[in-house]
Amino acid sequence: MKLFGKKKGTEVLTRASKESVEFVEPAKYSDEDTNPESGDDENFTCSGCNFVTTQAEYRKNQYVCPNCGKHDRIPALKRVIALADKGTFRQLKIEIPVLDPLGYPDYDSKIKKLQNDTGLDEGVLSGVCEIEGNKCVVAVMAGEFLMGSMGIAVGEKVTRTFEAAEQLKLPVIIFTASGGARMQEGILSLMQMAKTSAAVKKFSENGGLYISVLTHPTTGGVSASFATLADITLAEPGALIGFAGPRVIEQTIGQKLPKGFQRAEFQLDHGFVDQIVERGEMRKVLAQILRLHK
Repeated sequence: MKLFGKKKGTEVLTRASKESVEFVEPAKYSDEDTNPESGDDENFTCSGCNFVTTQAEYRKNQYVCPNCGKHDRIPALKRVIALADKGTFRQLKIEIPVLDPLGYPDYDSKIKKLQNDTGLDEGVLSGVCEIEGNKCVVAVMAGEFLMGSMGIAVGEKVTRTFEAAEQLKLPVIIFTASGGARMQEGILSLMQMAKTSAAVKKFSENGGLYISVLTHPTTGGVSASFATLADITLAEPGALIGFAGPRVIEQTIGQKLPKGFQRAEFQLDHGFVDQIVERGEMRKVLAQILRLHK
């Protein structure tokens, strides 16, 4: 596959073709975030098998139970640090003001509190990094930020991530973790489905490689748009992947769903996922894919 081979008769005008890619300077996130955290000596009990270990061991294992392998939610920054070569991650500068189109009660204050608590400006973290020496653009949806829901800002950041990758002529990797569209922004959040899907199409038409990694959960408008439009689709074990949740579907159709319905393993068996990759192996697998497509 030749990346960014220009197709005859195809002309794509994007923000990235007109503006230079900017990065946050000085770097907002660094490898120093791997320092020990408070509570490392406290116990962690797995919700899947009741195995008990220390918080330090649990975090060292990238928020995966060392006994049963249950993959819990991992903060966006922690995932980037585990994925990228040390010192190579540079955050894309995508400044978007807090938007409250519906005047939803306390929405502004909730967003600002989450920004202070998480250190993120919105529900997705985007940047350029290297994975075993292979340069790429990576975006990680933050489940800790309103369940990674996609509102106007998240849709814009995802779109600009593809535009930046197109200008830099780099492949894109997106880790999805979302409850879907952000209800506080009404129909404007649903519009992000079309917007991000169009960004993927433009990127693909110019030969860009897009890898999607579906993590728990990937549902709603995110699963119905850019999350499932990739050239290569990976998933973490046990991830819930679908549009509506199983309980909603059962109540709607009045039938019992098959065991494991909408889980990553079910999606793999039915051709919606190319490979299930454990978190500890993700870096190696992604590096191999990037090398194969250089």
